[in-house]
Amino acid sequence: MPSFDIVSKVDGQALDNAVNVTTKEITNRFDFKGSHVVINLDKKEFKINIEAEDDMKMRQLIDVLINRAHKQNISPEAFDLSKESYQSGKLVKQEVLVRNGLKQEDAKKIVKLIKDSGLKVQAQINDDIVRVTGKKIDDLQEVIQLCRNASLGIPLQFENMRS
Repeated sequence: MPSFDIVSKVDGQALDNAVNVTTKEITNRFDFKGSHVVINLDKKEFKINIEAEDDMKMRQLIDVLINRAHKQNISPEAFDLSKESYQSGKLVKQEVLVRNGLKQEDAKKIVKLIKDSGLKVQAQINDDIVRVTGKKIDDLQEVIQLCRNASLGIPLQFENMRS
């Protein structure tokens, strides 16, 4: 039976490259000369800690980070900016989480979307992967298009297409 997997992964090396390029660009920008800026990547927890002098520089830092990550083929949806920045002395700090892997509720949304579509495929959740199987490859390709067009708010990749 043809099948494929729906996953949500972020390449650790690409994320590290995006953070390094962002740091390099910010240190060379005129409007950031002499200002305190720190960008640290926690590779184990997929977390980026950012420090800047004010909110405006914080927003610019995040914009540059997302642009550089996008050039490294990391979807902007992978960054969880739900935590607000907070004041710590003279600095503004923010913790940006990077979504890596499908959470259980996101996987359930994907399975519900597939089942509601009426396509003749089966979807099942295996840890942080949703495996989709069907009799025809055309049905599987329709599922891929369905998932791409649905605005789920999470970056999806499609792997292990087997016929």
